[in-house]
Amino acid sequence: MTPAGEQQAEETAAPAGDVATGKLVFVSGCYDILHAGHVEFFREARSLGDRLVVSFASDDVLAGHKGGRRSSLPEQHKAALISALRWVDQVVIGTGPKPGLDFEEHFLRLRPALLVVTEDDKYGEAKRALCAEVDARYVVLPKSPPAFEPISTTQILANIRAPQRCPLRVDFGGGWLDVPKHARRGAFVVNCAISPLVSLADWPFRIGGGLGGSGAHALLCGRDAVQSELDLGVGWQDPAVVRETGLCVWRSGPRPALGFKVPGDFLRGRMAVVWTGAPHVTPDKTDVARDYDLIQAAGAAARQAVLPGTPDGAALAGLAAAVAMSYRVQLGEGMDELPQRGELAKKYCGGGWGGYALYLFEEQAARDAVVAAGGGDAVAIEPFLAEGGTD
Repeated sequence: MTPAGEQQAEETAAPAGDVATGKLVFVSGCYDILHAGHVEFFREARSLGDRLVVSFASDDVLAGHKGGRRSSLPEQHKAALISALRWVDQVVIGTGPKPGLDFEEHFLRLRPALLVVTEDDKYGEAKRALCAEVDARYVVLPKSPPAFEPISTTQILANIRAPQRCPLRVDFGGGWLDVPKHARRGAFVVNCAISPLVSLADWPFRIGGGLGGSGAHALLCGRDAVQSELDLGVGWQDPAVVRETGLCVWRSGPRPALGFKVPGDFLRGRMAVVWTGAPHVTPDKTDVARDYDLIQAAGAAARQAVLPGTPDGAALAGLAAAVAMSYRVQLGEGMDELPQRGELAKKYCGGGWGGYALYLFEEQAARDAVVAAGGGDAVAIEPFLAEGGTD
């Protein structure tokens, strides 16, 4: 049995230059999408010996041990890429049935001097036992490369899947009931995805406007946008509707639960957002005293207004009534009154206290006149519905 002190020494990387002649180093992993973090890991592992063998899990192993996950690259393509790296001397493919030890057959055949892993290795106990069979050292290297920002395969895949453009949103009733601590059973949040769309390169709205920009930005960057908003201490409605698109009715609760959605075509030509003069930060307003009973009533009214089959005129009038109720809540919080612009109804977007205000009009001509007179501070918006979500 190796004394504790010696075991700790075995799991510490050798200093630069401490290389024994003929020392074989072995590493294993999925390496599903090769990135610079892998290359740095291979370089550091190779520096501990004279030759480096890299084993990666076969397609069948990935499918069996990773919940049916498909490999991003065919095995031979992956082998060719890894073999081309200057630090790699040999590549083998692990096909064994044991979780975390798919490389066992190769390891016992080659009998390397070191098995090198990263500090987040999940199979340390089994790998230490395997090392004991061939008198190999189990060496742990830091996960984060020293020269650049680390990235994971998961993050790369998220970046690939992230949309290039997405909508923002306006909310009509039930706002704040998407914040988990303010959620109410049986209540609703009603909102609508809007165009023009935004991208990381083109953002035709002011920042801090209450249109769900932080949730949209997280989505465009490939992050879990709902969790990102919850981590900020706000609600989930922004990324939920931005991802779903359409005019949506959500059930109040700790996570998004879509009740139903409609295209919202009756709103076309009838909405504008007008800049109030200063941005606002929604997390700062989460715990402001407000009338949650009236918020719940506004959400219920908005839901009733947009039920499928409701005539367009009745839907518009009902939604305007819900918006007016939401505005009453905002005035009760102490927000300034918004200027009248010939609208059916108006309210501050998002948490209010600045940012954009939503104006709802009976006719497109009235909307267009406000936009034309706005000097760039008024933007015509339209309901946005994409097949399958954002593009």
